[in-house]
Amino acid sequence: MALWDRIKDSAQTMQTQLTAKKNDLKSGAFRDASMAMCALVAAADGSVDASERRRVAQLIMSNDVLQNFPADDLQRRFDGYLDKLIADFDFGRVGVLQEIGKVKKKPAEARAVIQIGIVIGGADGDFDKSEQAVVRDVCFALDIPPAEFDL
Repeated sequence: MALWDRIKDSAQTMQTQLTAKKNDLKSGAFRDASMAMCALVAAADGSVDASERRRVAQLIMSNDVLQNFPADDLQRRFDGYLDKLIADFDFGRVGVLQEIGKVKKKPAEARAVIQIGIVIGGADGDFDKSEQAVVRDVCFALDIPPAEFDL
């Protein structure tokens, strides 16, 4: 199977799993960690152009699980995290990982945040090395083995 097909299949599988847990994923900590993860994946390569920001924002708005939250609130949070990462990636990354770490004690939410990162990263068909690396970093921050997600 080509890498492209594996990425698409993995992202679809993750989305299916997330949708099945939709009713359990309504906490503020999950909302914030998800938006922090989306921003981290979007900025993984060190830059975010306007089209990439719009594409990720559209993915967030169309994600079935994230529809538990008001779209404008998600957009505001995503933009805030992304702005921190763009201003100073290393410093912003620390704050973003701290935000994501707030779901550490809730394994279902922690895994869902990682799955959202994989879905966002693989949405364009190219879950590149920098995106995989930030998702792996989140796995370590949440004490979840990256191998659980084939990372």
